[in-house]
Amino acid sequence: MRVLYSIIFLGILISQKSIIAQDLPHYMTAEEELMMPLYVQSHSEKSITHPPLSPVRAMAEWEEIGGLCIRWTSSQQTILRQIVVAAKVETMVYIVCSDSNSVRSYLSSNGINFTNIKFVQKPSDSIWMRDYGQWNVYKNDVDSLYLIDWIYNRPRPNDDAIPSKIAEATGLPLYEMINSPNDLTHTGGNYMVDGWGTAFSSELIIEENSDKTESEIDNIMQDWMGIDRYIKMPTLPYDEIHHIDMHLKLLDEETLLVGEYPSGTADGPQIEANLQYVLSNYNSVFGTPYKVIRIPMPPDAGGDYPDNFGDYRTYTNSTFINKTLIVPTYSQQYDTTALRILRQALPGYSVVGINCNNIINQLGALHCITKEIGTNDPLLITHQPLQNTTNTTIPYQVNAWIKHKTGIQTATLYYSTDTTQGYQTTSMNLTDIATDTWTGFIPPQTAGTEVFYYIHAQANSGKQQVRPITAPDGWWRFEVTGFTTIVEEEIYENEILNVYPNPSSGITCIPVKTSNEASGKLLMADMLGREIKTIYWGTFPKGGKNYFIDTAEIEAGSYLIILHTETGSSIQKLMVK
Repeated sequence: MRVLYSIIFLGILISQKSIIAQDLPHYMTAEEELMMPLYVQSHSEKSITHPPLSPVRAMAEWEEIGGLCIRWTSSQQTILRQIVVAAKVETMVYIVCSDSNSVRSYLSSNGINFTNIKFVQKPSDSIWMRDYGQWNVYKNDVDSLYLIDWIYNRPRPNDDAIPSKIAEATGLPLYEMINSPNDLTHTGGNYMVDGWGTAFSSELIIEENSDKTESEIDNIMQDWMGIDRYIKMPTLPYDEIHHIDMHLKLLDEETLLVGEYPSGTADGPQIEANLQYVLSNYNSVFGTPYKVIRIPMPPDAGGDYPDNFGDYRTYTNSTFINKTLIVPTYSQQYDTTALRILRQALPGYSVVGINCNNIINQLGALHCITKEIGTNDPLLITHQPLQNTTNTTIPYQVNAWIKHKTGIQTATLYYSTDTTQGYQTTSMNLTDIATDTWTGFIPPQTAGTEVFYYIHAQANSGKQQVRPITAPDGWWRFEVTGFTTIVEEEIYENEILNVYPNPSSGITCIPVKTSNEASGKLLMADMLGREIKTIYWGTFPKGGKNYFIDTAEIEAGSYLIILHTETGSSIQKLMVK
């Protein structure tokens, strides 16, 4: 048995049998809220209950995978069938089901053969594989693949057992975070990782582990997942499950795909405040600011958004499957824009839309019902794409971190100014053994040229890989402009722009614009002007900057945000709820 029961727990569990038979929803039911404090997860007999003994690296979702897991349910078989069709071209598909014969019959009747399909026959409670499924980490960055399982934040014993069944099906070791002080409750939809030790979650991770300090949570994630920088953001007012995959997705090591609502709508203000907090306080693994791509959060069929009880429609809830990206779709008038944004951001990918109107009202879509299994033999290539340049005389330097457990035999840089005419090649050389950095150079180009390029590497074992993973159909690109555009500087006073979200109940962004560098103070005051809190005191840089205040512990009411500098004062009103 994977789960231990108390007598009270059994009584509640029996009362819930009819609900389980109908497939449990993404949110926690009223019965489960009563069960959760009594629920204790035990471990599979074959699992390991201590952290990996060697340093590990958590795999990013855009890396090569060896399998994709889904849980079959007849109520969503149309969506699941389309996932299988898209995924089996790219990788092995593991279908968790209670009756494989009925699934085989359904797939066969729809013209789908069983190539690249494996059935894991095991009962489960829900379709939400992302949340209870296993995670992938690599020993020493690229060596052995381990599966990691934390405590599911729902009292669902059958779902909890799935990672051990996947471990059995793949022959991979399973590490389970179940014994104190490493017992961590978490959920997969509330976790995004960049592949280099940075992870993102909402503060749900703190709320659901109230017996631990934030520092203790961070230490567990570092020991088990290799996460050495754990960025947490306030939960959103209208996202009932508080999973960040409903509005945020990492497209690569430095690019954030962020859901965007019309101004002032639903979770839009808090999403924006959280984003600005991240951009103002953290850089990518390359030490440079994150790039942001906005994608619409569309209304439901009735034109309503979540703040008016509309469905939480989202395009960020999508899944990478090697060279394919499956994306939830809802209505052509909105889908067209979203798919165009993703295809432009991810050249060469097969971007496949799957209608999710039948599942989104359960607060989840494609990312929520899929889970990756990493490849057993990763060849890792990480590169920060070159930016547009005015340089027409000096070769363009291309650096990449390239790693494989057997070492790298060769690395090659492919480049072109017209991909229809093919690519030219130049060798890359190992320039920093300590960081596994390889360097190559693209010859200088004339002004007005577009340059397309990708990286190919071969390991000593013979394993080969390209990055982008879609190359040569996919590539990185930059423009050689040959001149510098002079933009006339906008003239404005020192002032506070609109504070958001407003009303506020957590992290709040305070944009300050300054025409010149200025000394002063930014503070929060009551309606009589009496200072409540100093937000910043010092030099305000020319051009402006975002400042932040957390109002979670401030009494509800009306307040003033006041900027004092030597040139005058600026005031904005803030409501705290």
